[in-house]
Amino acid sequence: MFQRQITLYDHPAEHTSVPVDLQSKPVWFTSKVNPAGKVPALSYGGPKVSPEDPSPKATILTESLVIVEFIAELFPESKLLPTDLVKRANARLFDNIVEGKLVYGFVTFLIKGGSSESLFVALEALQARLPADGFTVGEWSIADVAAAPLIVRAMVLLKNDIGKHSPGEGNKILEELQKPKYARLAKYIKDVTNRPSVQSTYSKVKFADPVGLYMPYFDIEYVLS
Repeated sequence: MFQRQITLYDHPAEHTSVPVDLQSKPVWFTSKVNPAGKVPALSYGGPKVSPEDPSPKATILTESLVIVEFIAELFPESKLLPTDLVKRANARLFDNIVEGKLVYGFVTFLIKGGSSESLFVALEALQARLPADGFTVGEWSIADVAAAPLIVRAMVLLKNDIGKHSPGEGNKILEELQKPKYARLAKYIKDVTNRPSVQSTYSKVKFADPVGLYMPYFDIEYVLS
């Protein structure tokens, strides 16, 4: 979630954004855009029409990372999708760790109050794939766009000791991440959270609310020209 907002900040393609209330989904969204009622969704192509009534000639895409990669392919000047095949493969491997191990560790520890072991397994797996400096493949790419939202949420939750875990456990994990063993990961997290596109996407006020961290009430459907 929020990956396409970061992408469109870095590469501001012409688009129309439409807020969707996830607690009261409009009929037009589930009937004409995404029957599953999930966001984000992207309508691409066809004549310019009301976002609430997409053209039959338009293509509807769903799932954040699918949309991010589509935008990266559509605008190669964004350089989000590495042209080097090895770097591209490494970016996708990093994505797989984020979508698999990191999501699992995040949910297990922060949402369900389980062991922190799976979270550390994920973080160590991410660190193992990082180069000596820079982002996942050196320059900013789809891999970092995929990781940023979860990293930001995790850091805010841990710093505020918010979650189903025992009180104080969030701060203990942050202390562990400051040790030399995780120096490369700590530098990566700092670089990601300080990136302007990430900073612009997340509001400190919004994320002071635990509900906003777990299940944002509003999200955005983007319609590219």
